[in-house]
Amino acid sequence: MNIKEVQERVVANKKRRGFNTTDICLEFCLLNGEVAEAFDAYIKKMPKEELGSELADVAIYLLGLSELLGFNLEDEINKKLVINENRVYKKVNGVNIKIEK
Repeated sequence: MNIKEVQERVVANKKRRGFNTTDICLEFCLLNGEVAEAFDAYIKKMPKEELGSELADVAIYLLGLSELLGFNLEDEINKKLVINENRVYKKVNGVNIKIEK
């Protein structure tokens, strides 16, 4: 199954269950909440299975949001990877800073 198929599956499940598919702002907020839950699981050193489940929730919300907004996230990721792989960075005070070409 490719990422686009997973996006479609996520939204189909949301619709089948009666979850939000129209309020994009709400979806961004819910995604943020899932990231916070994953971070909390990490900080609390919860079992690996629980952290994995929280990370899956983050991915599910991101995939659903991508589908609702009409993006093929797999295509977007591939485009962004090429950009990131070709960027030039300079280390400043121990932090990598992007250098514009």
